[in-house]
Amino acid sequence: MKKLFTLFAAGLLALCSMVTHAQDGKSDYPLGAGDTIRVQVFQNPDLTIETRVSESGIITYPLIGAVPLGGLSVAAAEKKIADALQTGGFIQKPQVNIALIQIRGNQVSVLGQVARPGRFPLETVNTRLSDMLANAGGATAAGDDVVVVTGIRDGKAFRKEIDIPSIFLDNKAQDNLLLQGGDTIYVHRAPVFFIYGEVQRPGSFRIERDMTIMQALAQGGGPNARGSEKRLRLHRKLPNGNVQQIEPQLTDPVQANDVLYVKESIF
Repeated sequence: MKKLFTLFAAGLLALCSMVTHAQDGKSDYPLGAGDTIRVQVFQNPDLTIETRVSESGIITYPLIGAVPLGGLSVAAAEKKIADALQTGGFIQKPQVNIALIQIRGNQVSVLGQVARPGRFPLETVNTRLSDMLANAGGATAAGDDVVVVTGIRDGKAFRKEIDIPSIFLDNKAQDNLLLQGGDTIYVHRAPVFFIYGEVQRPGSFRIERDMTIMQALAQGGGPNARGSEKRLRLHRKLPNGNVQQIEPQLTDPVQANDVLYVKESIF
């Protein structure tokens, strides 16, 4: 009877462990330097410890000593400790449970024009760029469609500019990067144009995708009673720093920092 109860309790603990991992979604979280974990072994309370993963990815555990866990998922780390306890002859068929107490390793920084800038943990090994942007609340109204992702890949500095809408609109799923600990996502302020003169709402406005001069004029509310859409002047800064004056067509594209002047009608 006692043996049956022990088996039942062991099964219950294993089930609870599985449910816990399924609920918190962290069973495949890769442990990193700075993470604080609680390690428990069923029916061995003296082996319960809370410890921090060192900068070299190692913890020190009773009976077995130094255990390298950095980069392992929680589930793999549990198995590694269990195997070491069993191989060392300390416990037969140990049931190890690891709980994440504090996540400090494997974080990604999200900066710039997002709703909640900050550092966010990589809770799973397959966290993608769109997932992390969602964690940060997405880009603000002033945020650009293009984000910059920097980090380290294969020991070398990595940088990539990614057009977020194109991931979904143009089916560029390959640009929805798998993130790694230490990556930084930067959302710059969206490019703007300026409009002044005889318009309803002079000021600066965000440049929307494929925006034309006609659409830019509409952003400013259109010409007022004295203005004319046929009398436009565009000031555009060239790469050499000079400013070019253009009489644009309504179908011409708008570029970053264009200054559109609506002249007074001659009639």
